[in-house]
Amino acid sequence: MPRSRASAATLGGSSDDTEAAFYEALQRGDIELLMSCWAEDDDIICVHPGGPRLLGAGAIRTAFEAMFSHGTVRARPLQVHRVVALTSAVHSVVEQVEVMLPDGLHQAVVLATNVYHKTPEGWRLVAHHASPGVAPDAQQVVDAQRPVLH
Repeated sequence: MPRSRASAATLGGSSDDTEAAFYEALQRGDIELLMSCWAEDDDIICVHPGGPRLLGAGAIRTAFEAMFSHGTVRARPLQVHRVVALTSAVHSVVEQVEVMLPDGLHQAVVLATNVYHKTPEGWRLVAHHASPGVAPDAQQVVDAQRPVLH
């Protein structure tokens, strides 16, 4: 059952909770949950790797609906660096993304910056800017997946 904007306030009490809901929505292909993570503001911004700047909820929804029409987005945050203040938070995220191509499953590293504002409805995404990662970022993914032995 799709979530309504009214239930979006149940996303949680921190920017981490909203970010977890955002990545869950990507993995489930849930456009309503995904859009409930975004602020209700005309100035919200989204940039996908190699894509144009999307301004506003309508453009962002349309882009994610197009992505979901091809399946879910298997992206998961592996490393997050947070800068948090009273009413804003910036998360620099190393994402591992799995993409199905004609020759099989491929993994990629994406670097994303997620910006959150604390609104009356809770913490909401106001900007998501993602770009392709490079070899050193891929090594961070490998290192993050290694078990820690004591």
